Amino acid sequence: MRTPRSTTSPATGGDVFALIRAGLATTRTEIGNLTGLSRTAVAARVSSLQASGLVVEREEGVSTGGRPPVKLSFHVQAGVVLSAAIGRSRTQLAICDLAGDVLVAEDVEQEIGTSPAELMPVIARRLLALREGLGETAGRTVGIGISLPGTVDTERGCSLNSPMMSGWDGVPLQPFLADVTDAPVFVDNDANVMVLAERRGERRDFADMLLIKASTGLGAGLVSGGVLQRGALGAAGEIGHTKTAAAQGVVCRCGDVGCIEAVAGGWALVRNLQEQGREVTHIRDVITLALAGDAEARRMIRESGRQIGEVLSGAINLLNPEVVIVGGDMAQAYDTFVAGLRETLYGNAIAVATQQLQILPWTHGELSGVVGSATMALDHVLSVRAVDRLLAQQK
Repeated sequence: MRTPRSTTSPATGGDVFALIRAGLATTRTEIGNLTGLSRTAVAARVSSLQASGLVVEREEGVSTGGRPPVKLSFHVQAGVVLSAAIGRSRTQLAICDLAGDVLVAEDVEQEIGTSPAELMPVIARRLLALREGLGETAGRTVGIGISLPGTVDTERGCSLNSPMMSGWDGVPLQPFLADVTDAPVFVDNDANVMVLAERRGERRDFADMLLIKASTGLGAGLVSGGVLQRGALGAAGEIGHTKTAAAQGVVCRCGDVGCIEAVAGGWALVRNLQEQGREVTHIRDVITLALAGDAEARRMIRESGRQIGEVLSGAINLLNPEVVIVGGDMAQAYDTFVAGLRETLYGNAIAVATQQLQILPWTHGELSGVVGSATMALDHVLSVRAVDRLLAQQK
């Protein structure tokens, strides 16, 4: 059985917590067997974790003769993480427990082009109201996770390059949330956090995963060898601005010409329907038409899948993922979109790379952004190093 540890030094309290959090160890005996720690050392680390509130003793396990062992578990009710998935016209907010499960959520509609100075104070007020609504029984706030479209500077906590979010580039978001909590704020790309959300629960064992977010814009989240891949400048997964022959001569909203997003992104489908005199303003309107049986909307969504699949096939050859997850607004018309995606993806990628490839819909639906933002924050504040620092402060 594989453990989260990567060194041969004695397991720390953070290492022990990682085993309990992952469900790999539920008793002191199992911890000792997996780490090689003595009974005294295991007891000391478990005691510290209990004092921190992160670990609790639950119902007794099955007896093998003698006193049944006490089961240890991650105390997911010990605190909360605040979450915001910021989009071009809608921001989703949530308060999640320490397992990343949503306790309460709400949406904030905003005008396209709203600046951080206008929107962030609204987000701060609504997050504070949601948090206060849960009361003190929810525990302490351990962090805030925020996702944004486009390339993100994770070190500075701000947008680095987003054609969708004019005026947001280079503006750190943490100062806007200083009155909400003194807990750390973490910011990442929307598709990145969505792929993190997918690696919870039953899909945890997928070590090589590619998530395509097909919504107003197009993006991808990449996990290789169990590790999220951001690239040198955080621009990994910016598939929407890959050049394609299908978009030759078509101007993209990024200002360039020939991007796949200019013909297959949700905003392009809206544009095309508007040119036909149809009353649509958002890709969600197109999805509604398609689900109601509108032939033209269905054709456009399938064609979008075909065009994206053609570009995505190169990524399949390069990365050889186990699974492709389809998320974003177009996932609501999953069967139609994926029919087109499969056609070109399997037709253009090499056979060995698609031999065992699975294509699956997103797990958390419209909550994917807030679940992923919470998961991203929790991966930081509940990491081995972070827990070790917390335990050291207790002494």
